[in-house]
Amino acid sequence: MQSFTELLDHLQKNQYTWLVTGCAGFIGSNLTEFLLSKNQKVVGLDNFSTGKKENLASIKSSLEHEAYENFQFVEGDIRNLTTCLEVSKDVDYILHQAALGSVPRSIKDPINSHDNNVNGQLNMLYAAKENSVKNIVYASSSSVYGDHPILPKVESEIGEQLSPYAVTKYVNELYGKIFWRTYKLNNIGIRYFNVFGKRQDPDSIYAAVIPKWVKAMLHGDDVCIFGDGTTSRDFCYIKNVIQMNLLAALSKNKDSFGEVFNCACHDQTDLNTLFNLLKNNLSQYRPELKYLKPIYQDFRPGDVKHSNADITKATEMLGYSPEYFIKEGLNLSLEWYYEDLK
Repeated sequence: MQSFTELLDHLQKNQYTWLVTGCAGFIGSNLTEFLLSKNQKVVGLDNFSTGKKENLASIKSSLEHEAYENFQFVEGDIRNLTTCLEVSKDVDYILHQAALGSVPRSIKDPINSHDNNVNGQLNMLYAAKENSVKNIVYASSSSVYGDHPILPKVESEIGEQLSPYAVTKYVNELYGKIFWRTYKLNNIGIRYFNVFGKRQDPDSIYAAVIPKWVKAMLHGDDVCIFGDGTTSRDFCYIKNVIQMNLLAALSKNKDSFGEVFNCACHDQTDLNTLFNLLKNNLSQYRPELKYLKPIYQDFRPGDVKHSNADITKATEMLGYSPEYFIKEGLNLSLEWYYEDLK
């Protein structure tokens, strides 16, 4: 097991080819940019169903020309097996981020969520097997824990899933495990806990809470809290997610293959606290926000009341160590949010 510092040094000296699915999305674009900045070659796949061309333009503008020349973009769909087979040829590692996120979206349209999240991931696993990819790391979700009441969340203890989205992510994990047992395909699943950071889309009706609230505050709109505000989440800054993905991809620990790991901070922030953190930070741009009060609405079906991750497994087996907690992450994110959303 190597530290993240050792891993970065290794990447600077060794160039690999990576496939990032969903490269125009929030997490995928950050992974793509980071890899390119570390002397890596990246093939990016996206169909722009939720990803944005503006994110690809942002990657280009943030990198030196020489680094960006190592990027090849393919517009395509993970639901097409032929596409998956073609883009994964001669690839060393796959970071599979493409999916249709959001619990409410899946409740409204479970067929499309299943088609993208389950059939799409199965295609990528099969393509990785057929093309002898070294390792495929795929995005799972903390929603898999469902109604399991115990905190913090430990990977081996899950409850009943509460939405079609959660079911699709659990099926992803089952397929990952079976591809390791049956085909010895190295793969690792990462259960994301409320990731936030630059390029997170605030405009979707299914937008995550932080960009959605930041936009509302900057535009003078109402900020709505579902429930009484005591609902809590383990918010995880995007750079922690990058660390986890790369540690998982380059893992030499055979016991980690076919497994899933929590990606979080082992921290807990309730929505009332988050509201005040955002309000106080953004008041430097909008002084009147100091007096803003939220509007409380009914709790949404399918949402989990509390979320807090045990990261012991990821720490011990992958060497994961989160560097950014909620306050540090917000400090690094809010300037970007402000410039993008003002």
